[in-house]
Amino acid sequence: MLQQNSIIKLSKEVADKIAAGEVVDRPLSIVKELVENAIDAGANSLIVEIKNGGKTYIRVTDNGCGIAKADLLTAFERHATSKIRNASDLDAIETLGFRGEALASIAAVSAVEIITKTENETIGSRLLLRGSEAISQTDTGCPQGTTIIVSELFYNTPARMKFLKSDGAESSLIIDFLSKMAIAYSSLRFRVINNGAILFSTPGKGNVASSILTVYSKELNDPLLQVNAKEAGLSLEAYVSAPAYTRTTRKQQIYFVNGRYIKSKVLENAVDAAYKERLPEGRHPVIILFLSIDPRQLDVNIHPNKREVRFEDNAPIEAFIKEALKSGLSVKEAVPVIRDSSLRKSSDAYLSMQQSPVPLLFEEKEELSFSLDKHIFKMQELTSEHKDEEVDVNVLLSTKRNEQVSMLEPTVQMPFDFSKITIFGAIFGTYITASDADNFYLIDQHAAHERVFYERLLAASGRKEKASQLLLAPLLKETSVATVADSEQFMSALRQFGFELEVFGAKAFLIKAVPAFMQQGEADDFLEAFFDQTEDTPSFKDEKKLGRIIMDSCKSAVKGNQHLSLQEMQALLLDLSRTQNPFSCPHGRPTFIKLTKAEIEKLFKRV
Repeated sequence: MLQQNSIIKLSKEVADKIAAGEVVDRPLSIVKELVENAIDAGANSLIVEIKNGGKTYIRVTDNGCGIAKADLLTAFERHATSKIRNASDLDAIETLGFRGEALASIAAVSAVEIITKTENETIGSRLLLRGSEAISQTDTGCPQGTTIIVSELFYNTPARMKFLKSDGAESSLIIDFLSKMAIAYSSLRFRVINNGAILFSTPGKGNVASSILTVYSKELNDPLLQVNAKEAGLSLEAYVSAPAYTRTTRKQQIYFVNGRYIKSKVLENAVDAAYKERLPEGRHPVIILFLSIDPRQLDVNIHPNKREVRFEDNAPIEAFIKEALKSGLSVKEAVPVIRDSSLRKSSDAYLSMQQSPVPLLFEEKEELSFSLDKHIFKMQELTSEHKDEEVDVNVLLSTKRNEQVSMLEPTVQMPFDFSKITIFGAIFGTYITASDADNFYLIDQHAAHERVFYERLLAASGRKEKASQLLLAPLLKETSVATVADSEQFMSALRQFGFELEVFGAKAFLIKAVPAFMQQGEADDFLEAFFDQTEDTPSFKDEKKLGRIIMDSCKSAVKGNQHLSLQEMQALLLDLSRTQNPFSCPHGRPTFIKLTKAEIEKLFKRV
């Protein structure tokens, strides 16, 4: 029971520890704050070194503007910052940091050494702190910029150490964050060192695609699709996976807004909407997305960790991203490719394509992925050219590779051109065979027909004048008493599609007309599947639920294993080319896949 004690003002020591808990909960928090400060300081070179997952040692060195000697002690006081001056500045924040809490919070729970120098100073300063208390401040020689070393983390709050994960797990969190920052800030030279081993070093050439390859993969057989779009007040640059290359979680979805790494349901919803009907259920695309927005339309002052943001209006943001990504997914590179390795690994081409060649992010790699202890590295004081570093031949090879990667140019992506495809026939009564100048295609006629069927239904529902065909003899469709009793829930939806029907007795409908694009047999199968599902889902007020019923009914109406003439195949391909999303059926399965000429030549050992 709460005792009725008198109210007192907490001591600075206790208050600092409480405040630090909001900002510093693990080594990752310290690295994040220090790296963001370095970026705000205008650095173009950044070295981050950690030991034991950052529990015993964190060092961040940058060549930014530095901290003036007169401001050094002030920098470690709470709410001390150079980035805002008054409350109105919070309405348009353009820096990563602004709260003035990071350095004070870090110093409150650790031992800190900072060496810094500004451009105008002839000699640098060195400050030692422990538990927020300044131990000493002296002059020292150093280049322009700042080096901060954090050790003895949580020495005065040992309870927090119990909540930390293993060294490997804490390292992985830090490395994953730094990997994302290295991509977002591709014009910065990032060097990351873990327990004395260099993990990666980016060239800082400003090429995002190069940074992605440097950080995440030694070889990337299929590049991510690049999407760029601009609209009033909004700018988007994104690197997204084709629908064939997916993951079971969202771990490979990286979002930056105005250079700030964030988590956002708004952006997730936009991505989901763009990939709707392109992916099987439970699969998620790989996406690295950078959104720029007027800072006045964005609130980043939500939480001390600054990972949450609030948009002034979510709807236009979602719509902008959705349309940009949908357009980007309509290029020919989005067509699934059958690979030589896929053919060897699995006889099921579709399942093989799901084993994506897009690399796993660091969150999914084991600690052994970073076991590079064989590298020899001696760290000296930072200089602009890092002249005193010594690396072995493997590191030199890695650096050489980074230089080669930096020369890559973005691929020009063109819309898929159906008019260049020539159809030859079909196999197994299901897969249409075709080719163009460089690729061989297998087209799933069932999936293609289902896509055409589905989009025609949606188009019909949006037209005021319905395209229906009267049946010479009305079709009697029997169903259950419960379905007829609840018919008012779905009758209007069916009429929107072009059906004309009326209740006929206690458990039947009389169908007088069907949508113009449906054959009578297709209409009969569609209605049978539609009525079956209404018994389990009697409410049609939920549009998503109705959409699912429509998709499943389409699947039942479209038959596989149906032999088509050459003219029917050509007509189907023409209909598919006119759809908004020709690459997948409404359930996310691919409508067609390709085998490149180069892959075929590999199979026959010609190359």
